[in-house]
Amino acid sequence: MNKRTLNIAIALLLFIPAAYSQSPHNFKPARGYVPDAGTAIKIAVAVWEPIYGQEQISRQKPFKAVLVNGTWIVEGTLPKNSLGGVAVAEIAQDDGKILRVGHGK
Repeated sequence: MNKRTLNIAIALLLFIPAAYSQSPHNFKPARGYVPDAGTAIKIAVAVWEPIYGQEQISRQKPFKAVLVNGTWIVEGTLPKNSLGGVAVAEIAQDDGKILRVGHGK
């Protein structure tokens, strides 16, 4: 093998792995990135806690999530005979985008 052929072979061996490492890998589950209520609730809690505080959010358990037209609507629960509102989040089932966050009064 001559020197030129050897250099080409080495360059190819170095280039091929680099080319594959640059390719975009993107697996998307058939049911989207937020496939179920449990996942939607985990995302909502992760968003709510920095905004409203862990203590405030933990008092709103249990959380409920309902899927409506591809959007998870996640809400906290008020204890019986309590006044006030609960945290609400709307999360896209397909890509997990946070569409809306709020808190009732």
